[in-house]
Amino acid sequence: QVQLVESGGGLVQPGGSLRLSCAASSGFTLDYYAIGWFRQAPGKWREGVSCISSSDGSTYYADSVKGRFTISRDNAKNTVYLQMNSLKPEDTAVYYCAVSRTVVAGLTRYEYDYWGQGTQVTVSS
Repeated sequence: QVQLVESGGGLVQPGGSLRLSCAASSGFTLDYYAIGWFRQAPGKWREGVSCISSSDGSTYYADSVKGRFTISRDNAKNTVYLQMNSLKPEDTAVYYCAVSRTVVAGLTRYEYDYWGQGTQVTVSS
């Protein structure tokens, strides 16, 4: 059973930064697969935020976070990160990482097979 653990969430003021991490359970190598970050705010659908392929490391971002968020992967640490800068109150949500059993995936949740439990990000003054 694959386990994904997100960390790094918290309370931050508008304009601040956070870095989320997604680590996989032992024996599961993240660099073989496409990884996505999603978020879900209360009363809203879960939406794709960013994703990174395993084939060439190409990345993709939702328009709402483009230029502010950066996804990256550290294969040596078997961890994927989401650096979030210039945070806004509308970024408040539970953030999830997800693994797709393909090398390239987009921002549609149905492309992903394994999910973490989520980490809360709250942007408020």
